[in-house]
Amino acid sequence: MKTSAYLEELKSLTVADLQSQLVDAKKELFNLRFQNATNQLDNTARIKEVRKNIARIQTVITEKASVAE
Repeated sequence: MKTSAYLEELKSLTVADLQSQLVDAKKELFNLRFQNATNQLDNTARIKEVRKNIARIQTVITEKASVAE
């Protein structure tokens, strides 16, 4: 399954890498919202996918932070 493979990839990354991926995902989400507002976005389902990926990244960051304590 695609989601579990992506999650395993996230768990293997360092916190710094996760932070950079989080910034990239948030920038992508902003661009998608902007395209949607100007009626240039073809695949609106991509917004939902990026939002879920942001949540996944934040969850892995939180898990790593709680393990480090």
